[in-house]
Amino acid sequence: MSFLIGIDGGGTKTHCIAADLNGNVEYECFGGPSNFLMLGTEVVSDTLLQLIDECIEKLKISYHDISFVVLGTTGAGRRTDAEKLENAFNSYLKTKNISLKFRVESDARIAVEGAFSGKPGSILIAGTGSIMFGKDKNGVIHRVGGFGRFIGDEGSGYVIGRRGLAASAKQFDGRGNQTLISNLLQQKFMIESPEQLITEIYKNNFDIASAARIVLEAAELEDEEALNIIESETDELILHLKAMYKMINQDTLDVAFIGGLISNTNVYSDTFRQKIKEQLPYINIKSPDYSPEYGAILMAKNFLNNKI
Repeated sequence: MSFLIGIDGGGTKTHCIAADLNGNVEYECFGGPSNFLMLGTEVVSDTLLQLIDECIEKLKISYHDISFVVLGTTGAGRRTDAEKLENAFNSYLKTKNISLKFRVESDARIAVEGAFSGKPGSILIAGTGSIMFGKDKNGVIHRVGGFGRFIGDEGSGYVIGRRGLAASAKQFDGRGNQTLISNLLQQKFMIESPEQLITEIYKNNFDIASAARIVLEAAELEDEEALNIIESETDELILHLKAMYKMINQDTLDVAFIGGLISNTNVYSDTFRQKIKEQLPYINIKSPDYSPEYGAILMAKNFLNNKI
């Protein structure tokens, strides 16, 4: 019996599923992070092989029974970067006398395939970062955003967190307004002075995106600074939708939301959805058909049948 393996690689964990050639999922497992731009290709290659080996062991099969493997991962948005991991993993397999058909795609690409079962549609991702991918009726893939935390990621947890921390920094030295964000920063992270904030950010590798939750909490309590951040960052996501609508060039744009900021119920998601309702009547929000890792299975099936 032959199997396909689909893998969704993220910055904190990697989700792997094995399915038969009809797409029936037979096994599921999890591993560590697989952002190869941060961790390096060797560490990620080892993680990937561990997951594949677990599938083989549990399903009682061999490498020869695996017809195709597709990994969708953070950092593979450009084909040159994806090929870097592909080549490194294939070289890693050769050292172990293993041969597999293996393809790397971006995490957003497999999410599009999963969300719409391979059909046209768009996904908007707003988690730690932000990006939008769409597939038109001709199968052409379009992209909006995704320029990273230095020059992009508008509407993301990172930007919301950074702006919240900046608002607190301004309050600390009298350049800004009083904000509940500072109170919550002290309660949640024990940061109560400019010196502590600087140390955490620049020496202790503070997770800036994690501060987004205190901005949302402050907004729930109607803090003005937090509400301003929510207002402007949801406007940024509206711009993503408008740009994708022009690219897809259809009367209606079907969009699935991915990422805790906009897929869960919270003040940020509620504000964003209300703006869509008022400003963008051509947007149709829908739940994803399948998960990103299942989107990788669909892509593996198409690669195997030379449909991509």
